[in-house]
Amino acid sequence: MFIKRKMKGLKQVMNEGNIHVASTITMCVVMVFIVFVLGTFITDRYKTVIIPKDLYFPQFTVVTKTRFSSIYLCHKSSSSSAPSPTHVVQFTDSTGYVDLWHSMSDKELIEKAIRVPRTSKHTHKLAFMFLTRGSLPLGPFWEKFFEGHEGLFSIYLHTSPDFNYDPPNSSVFYKRKIPSQHVQWGKPTMIDAERRLLANALLDVSNHRFILLSETCIPIFNFTTIYNYLTNADKSFLSSFDDPRKIGRGRYNKRMGPIITLQDWRKGSQWFEVNRELAVEIISDKMYYQVFQNHCLPPCYMDEHYLPTLVNKVHPNLTTYTTVTWTDWSGGKSHPTTFMRKDISAMFLNQIRYGSNCTYNGANSSICFLFARKFHPNTLEPLMKIAPSLFGFSP
Repeated sequence: MFIKRKMKGLKQVMNEGNIHVASTITMCVVMVFIVFVLGTFITDRYKTVIIPKDLYFPQFTVVTKTRFSSIYLCHKSSSSSAPSPTHVVQFTDSTGYVDLWHSMSDKELIEKAIRVPRTSKHTHKLAFMFLTRGSLPLGPFWEKFFEGHEGLFSIYLHTSPDFNYDPPNSSVFYKRKIPSQHVQWGKPTMIDAERRLLANALLDVSNHRFILLSETCIPIFNFTTIYNYLTNADKSFLSSFDDPRKIGRGRYNKRMGPIITLQDWRKGSQWFEVNRELAVEIISDKMYYQVFQNHCLPPCYMDEHYLPTLVNKVHPNLTTYTTVTWTDWSGGKSHPTTFMRKDISAMFLNQIRYGSNCTYNGANSSICFLFARKFHPNTLEPLMKIAPSLFGFSP
């Protein structure tokens, strides 16, 4: 009898224990669900409050796409970072779903880029290299420009390292940021950023032409016109000229000699377009860069003199000595004119497009510029309205 009573009591305790365990599990599940809902709400509120509303990151439809990569990968991707096959983005270059981020130093990056073949049997692409502080206010205009030309271009973004927000994976700008460092206007860090962009773009062997742009730049022709103009050009477009004024030769430092003489000294626009051969020469230079870094001090600014002087000294036959990016310096100030909403019209843009005369591949041409700057963010709306009729963009 005693044993039966003990067994009965033990069963009762076990039943009560099962009920307690079940209750605990249920409460844990409920608490996890509450935390998940609360976390989702807080994250959404955080994005709304913290992320600036003027950042351009549009929500488009995600397209399923797979491609083989022609890029010389800098690191091995972990399986955990690989996207689901049903969410692969339709990138506009042959690299497919490849994150441009890597852990290489600038020295390692340049050494790797120099070893990449200078010619390729791949389809020739244009590399659009954006040197920006952060967001691209005119991004929607660029999206329309790139639309429908997948496989013919690559995009590279050099932003402030403090700017770490990415557009959705449906945007052509998604995962196009490269490892960046802080940049100061007129300082060697500006040249470092340009070389960093070139080196990253050179890792993709199918990139054929390389265009440096800012967040205030716009294309002034449609993609097909610009693509044909650049891929058929027999030289690069890097501005370089002898300026006898104080803001030209007057910035030359005699300590640069004998490596760089006054006769070598040149000035030019920062915004260049170069072919693959010249891009490799630019990132390969060490001697002239060191001279500029040590002796080009204000009022000498490296972004106005280093590349024009380098090209004139090393490969004068590879450039037309002109730029394809139009800028208005008529104001006589240290910075060019910034155009506002009220300035945008078909007449104004056509004057930029056809108002000059130049030489293209040895023949006279009225198309001398393919891009223009500086355009304020408030020009986006009138530009989008005029684009379908002027550039043939889809509405």
